[in-house]
Amino acid sequence: MKIIPLHQEETKIIKLAVENNRQAQQQIYGKYSSKMLSVCRQYIKDIQLAEDVMITAFMKVFTNLNKFEHKGSFEGWIRRIMVNECISYLRVQKKVKFAEDEFFVEESFNEIDSQFTVDQIQFLIDALPDGYKMVFNLYAIEGYKHNEIAKMLGINEGTSKSQLSHARKMLQTQITILKKQDNGTE
Repeated sequence: MKIIPLHQEETKIIKLAVENNRQAQQQIYGKYSSKMLSVCRQYIKDIQLAEDVMITAFMKVFTNLNKFEHKGSFEGWIRRIMVNECISYLRVQKKVKFAEDEFFVEESFNEIDSQFTVDQIQFLIDALPDGYKMVFNLYAIEGYKHNEIAKMLGINEGTSKSQLSHARKMLQTQITILKKQDNGTE
């Protein structure tokens, strides 16, 4: 039995895809498309639009595949392209407005109870205003720092912190309401 390390296999597939091997490109798409659709869906509420953005981003992945330096995770590299494409799409649609609000309160929030389904949590995040949602996703889900978010979105760092604070507060309020509804107290 011959064991082929996964990293070597992925490197080989990437090399073939760079050479426009359609089967290799299909393998990459097949392996990552469902995860990347989830990433796009975090930013874009409509599933069909999220899928369109994902496909556009995959075109950028394949066009720029020769620029992947094999430093760090390939999946992370693709994810970054997806996030950037979502941000670009939302900018073009002019769906995101950021209030230049320098005031924010650093608060700690508890983890979301496991009693909620992924769909319920996604519904709550989708209900956020687009600016809050984008900053929340970039910070809480993608792990970017406020200075990185500010640079990506062309806003002040304080605005990023403020948007996150408002998003968390809004989510906490909605979670409290959901808990009361689930317990039959509202």
